[in-house]
Amino acid sequence: MDPRTEHRLLATRRHLLGSMAGGIGGIALADLLGSGSTAAAAPVSLADPMASRLPPLPAKATRMIVIHLTGSPPHLDLYDHKPELVKHSGEECPASTIEGKTFAFTSGTPKLLGTPRSWVRCGESGMELSDAIPNLHRVADRLCLIRSMHTDQFNHAPAELLVYTGSPRAGRPSLGSWVTYGLGSENANLPGFVTLISSGVQPNGGTASFGSGFLPSVYQGVQCRSKGDPVLYVSDPAGMSRQMRRTSLDALRDLNQLQAEALGDPETLTRIAQYELAFRMQASVPEVMDISKESPETLEAYGAQPGQTSLANNCLLARRLVEEGVRFVHLFDWGWDFHGTGPQEDIRDGLTTKAATFDKPAAALVEDLEQRGLLDETLILCTGEFGRTPFREGRTAGGGILGRDHYPDCYSIWMAGGGVKGGHVHGSSDDLGFQVAEGGVHIHDLQATMLHLLGFDHTKLTYRFQGRDFRLTDVHGEVVREVLA
Repeated sequence: MDPRTEHRLLATRRHLLGSMAGGIGGIALADLLGSGSTAAAAPVSLADPMASRLPPLPAKATRMIVIHLTGSPPHLDLYDHKPELVKHSGEECPASTIEGKTFAFTSGTPKLLGTPRSWVRCGESGMELSDAIPNLHRVADRLCLIRSMHTDQFNHAPAELLVYTGSPRAGRPSLGSWVTYGLGSENANLPGFVTLISSGVQPNGGTASFGSGFLPSVYQGVQCRSKGDPVLYVSDPAGMSRQMRRTSLDALRDLNQLQAEALGDPETLTRIAQYELAFRMQASVPEVMDISKESPETLEAYGAQPGQTSLANNCLLARRLVEEGVRFVHLFDWGWDFHGTGPQEDIRDGLTTKAATFDKPAAALVEDLEQRGLLDETLILCTGEFGRTPFREGRTAGGGILGRDHYPDCYSIWMAGGGVKGGHVHGSSDDLGFQVAEGGVHIHDLQATMLHLLGFDHTKLTYRFQGRDFRLTDVHGEVVREVLA
């Protein structure tokens, strides 16, 4: 039998439908945008999968920036003041707080650790924040602080994957991929989803934290750099002119088109779209990634330095990218695993030093977006993958450095802009910070809420893979309506 004929006969349902009405992803999205929708939108086009689309529901946010503090910051020293924990610092943990629990690096009966930080009530809201983040004090009335987060994982990689893919195992689409699958991009010359990494280390979940999983690969995050070539391998090699590149891409496009017609694989058309985007990016990306064009006042506000790699530079780049129509920007910053194994992990001076690299640019990002009229339509999320314990980490408990172990049961995050209440604190932990006291928010609830703000019913934003419909929130999640403006 002719191999091509055999392949056609063995084509999967997904591939067969890939040549019909935009493929199964297009059918899923068309259904998503169908009955009950308040806004008309076209299904996903395999020829132009990143075309801008309206969400099916009214949206408060049209774009999103995520700041992920890799390793997870000590929330009890930043966002959640516990005077009762300070009062009992050094005492053994009550048995009821640790009974039946397993910790990453702590066994036996650890000792409570109250924060050594001082605290300030900030803004008109009176939001209480620690002295480690003085710049965020200025924007407290723009922040929506959640003190009742909880998750299912206490190791870094699976916890991070759960936050951004809805599963602790690699292979599912990331949050940014779901968003760009649903909304496309507002700028045809830039990626819809950009990832920026500071501190020189990849996320704990690896590229899966910003990957497309089983969605078409056009929806994965494009990793850009603030130093050197903005995108690896996007520049023409020596001796290759732009016209030569255009000619070679035209030939490659024709070959891929023949393959797409013969095999019916939607991924082939995706490949064509990616090559064309890369060609357009050669002209557009260097321009948007050049922060030297910013005023000295703006550079100083962020603490940014052109030509360097830093969270400050990446926060400024995030503003520039969303200003140019990039739909989703994901920042990863390594170095927040405060176990106390060295001076840099001490919740006193170590936290002061590390927080200074984050606090100033994060506050500047909120202020800059607001001044440019972009904050109301840009949702910012700042989080780690879990929290830190209210007690001393077991391995370092006998030393002079103060650190905390991993803790999934209760922690804090914040959001800003994009339809959330400013100056609002949602939920609380108990007096010692061990458990959620009220207003618990699971990771899937947070995901449902973010998608809601972007105009989606999280139960209907689905993609059929291997015979079932998948979604970011798995089979869980409720919108946290108390945080909505």
